[in-house]
Amino acid sequence: MIPDDIRSGRHVIRADELSESFIRAAGPGGQNVNKVATAVQLRFDAAASSLEDRVRERMIALAGSRATKDGVIIIEASRFRTQERNRADARERLAALLAKAAEPPPPPRRKTRPTKGSVERRLKSKAGRSGIKKMRGKPPVE
Repeated sequence: MIPDDIRSGRHVIRADELSESFIRAAGPGGQNVNKVATAVQLRFDAAASSLEDRVRERMIALAGSRATKDGVIIIEASRFRTQERNRADARERLAALLAKAAEPPPPPRRKTRPTKGSVERRLKSKAGRSGIKKMRGKPPVE
């Protein structure tokens, strides 16, 4: 059975903050796919959730096109043939999104100057390329 709450570290999405709807999956499959609603649409209203502000904002940003303007994250799962496995898949994907949003952002990049050797190599390469292009022109008339 699928656990109700979604946990990632110390962050929890309660079951009452989720809503599921079952839809017919797209793609090939013949009679079965046209009759049975096995695909899952998992909705999580991140804007109204009990998560920390930092995690909530990062989660909406990471969701990208899966997030609506109102801050609702919609995850569709139709990879499997059964409704139960698609439900579990959607919840796992939401948990992965929560875990990614909960981890601290990477430290800012520290600027470094290019080494003397790399500057020399770059300038030598530019001079060589310039020479090649100069050779393309017509030879001077004497």
